[in-house]
Amino acid sequence: MDTNLRKRIRAGDHDAFGDLFDAYARSVYNHAYRLTGEWATAEDVVSLTFLDAWRLREKVDEEGGSLRPWLLGIATNVTRNTRRATRRHAAAVARLPREGAVADFADEVAGRLDDTAQLAVVQEALRRLRRPEREVLALCVWSGLDYRAAAEVLGVPVGTVRSRLSRARTKLAKYLELSETRGQMRGDRTTAVGPLREGNR
Repeated sequence: MDTNLRKRIRAGDHDAFGDLFDAYARSVYNHAYRLTGEWATAEDVVSLTFLDAWRLREKVDEEGGSLRPWLLGIATNVTRNTRRATRRHAAAVARLPREGAVADFADEVAGRLDDTAQLAVVQEALRRLRRPEREVLALCVWSGLDYRAAAEVLGVPVGTVRSRLSRARTKLAKYLELSETRGQMRGDRTTAVGPLREGNR
């Protein structure tokens, strides 16, 4: 099935690409959200990821298993580029004359979540990680890729994936423990950053 899908995608089969989107769009969205912490940005990343996947379809090997790691790799690169573009845009806007405050809709968006306080603490903990550590955490812990698949996605050795993941987990545990001590986070911190494996969704 996967081999046949790969061949059809390489050949530019629109129906096959639609099947690919249906199978993995949610997984790409979840990965993008975990890297960015922003709903709207994650939606943009999904669109750009599948546009790039279509453009790069001829590079897909005909033999192989699930195309999910390939898509997550594209999404990781798209996220990096999106964040760079966002920083450049923010810098440009900061240089413009200010004529008044713009309304902040962050609270309205966060209201869609059951526990905004807990999410904010987890997101702050994730922001404190280096980008490579966030990417490995998102791929291995939340998206459920094994070390070898994550290493292939990121273009680094398996040992690098292991060390980055170890550092990320250690840093997160320390920060979340400190937040609990300060009373900023309630409940089990393990569920906040634990292995939320999503299969192919």
